Amino acid sequence: MQSSYLWAKALHIVFVTSWFAGLFYLPRIFVNLAMLGPDETAVRDRLLLMSRKLLRFMGPLAGLAVGFGLWLWLGEGISGGWMHAKLTLVLLLVGYHHYCARLLRDFEAGRNTRSHVWYRWFNEAPVLVLFVVVILVVLKPF
Repeated sequence: MQSSYLWAKALHIVFVTSWFAGLFYLPRIFVNLAMLGPDETAVRDRLLLMSRKLLRFMGPLAGLAVGFGLWLWLGEGISGGWMHAKLTLVLLLVGYHHYCARLLRDFEAGRNTRSHVWYRWFNEAPVLVLFVVVILVVLKPF
């Protein structure tokens, strides 16, 4: 039992870390897309291609991160107020991930109305969530 728990925990950490790499980088690409002028179509096409590929790669990583997290939570009976707070933040991250997909569709359709400064701030959200989640998991304050 302990061995499967440790494997699930290790894989959860690997997939969460990988998913977060995408959550950090995709909005950074959006910053660059928002800074482009109308005549920079080659750069725009390259950044859109990178964004699509990254988003497609992030989906399975998110699924595996959530899946191994559910295994740990339900299979091992982890509980406490900190877990409820963490699960709320995970749901927010899943929503953020889906919102990134919507923003990408807007860029692809030429409907982006936000500035690169907005995307710079938007890019900070997963950093703050990661900070809080790590504090919750390590310290279990409630």
